[in-house]
Amino acid sequence: MRMHVLSGGRLRMKRHIYSAGADRDAYIELPVSCFLFRHPQGNVLFDTGCHPSVVEDAAGRWGGLARFMTPIHGPDENVVDELSRLGLEPRDVEVVVNSHLHCDHCGCNAFFENATFIAHTHELDTARDPAMEGKGYFRKDWDGAAGFDAVDGERDLFGDGRLVLVPLPGHSPGLIGVLAALDRDGAFLMVSDAVALRENLDREFVPANTWSPELLLKSYDEIRAIEQSGASVLCGHDPEQWRALGRHGGVHE
Repeated sequence: MRMHVLSGGRLRMKRHIYSAGADRDAYIELPVSCFLFRHPQGNVLFDTGCHPSVVEDAAGRWGGLARFMTPIHGPDENVVDELSRLGLEPRDVEVVVNSHLHCDHCGCNAFFENATFIAHTHELDTARDPAMEGKGYFRKDWDGAAGFDAVDGERDLFGDGRLVLVPLPGHSPGLIGVLAALDRDGAFLMVSDAVALRENLDREFVPANTWSPELLLKSYDEIRAIEQSGASVLCGHDPEQWRALGRHGGVHE
């Protein structure tokens, strides 16, 4: 099984959201990481990143949220174009796993018309609440799929231990990660915004955009336990880690 590292865009945000003691006027540039798994039983995409339209009109897609989360990527830096560089089209993806349903993680859902979509039941309940519209959740982003296969616990996607979904709530009510077992490069745990930056986990820092600090700290414990078993933790928005992931063309086996 191969794992391809894909860009879902890049964002500029205030650094203090993620870093203790950061200057209130300092910014950080954040990659939006997505992953494609070439499993023998089908192509699995973990997160779909930002919708292409946010490059030209972020406010038109995200409303007031665009003032705090500014896209800084180019027009061809999105999951659909990333797949095309691998010789693939959205119709070639059989399964899409949304780690959670914030707009920078499900923005391209609508392009994958033939895929089965998977998200946590708590995340779906939150996104469907009308009171949450515009608060990180936008129906036109997450609801582009025909429907969701809802999970409420761990799930081995194909029953062979290669791709296991792991609940990691806290940043949002139903965030899930995926534990991937590669033949050559070993195990990787994609944690999305459960750990946006590696320093959050190392310093036990709870970012300002956390839904439940208590649940996030429990997820930190779960992530550390999986890491201690031998898995490499891949964070959702870490710039330094993103640069390191690009080795071998962003392909791992």
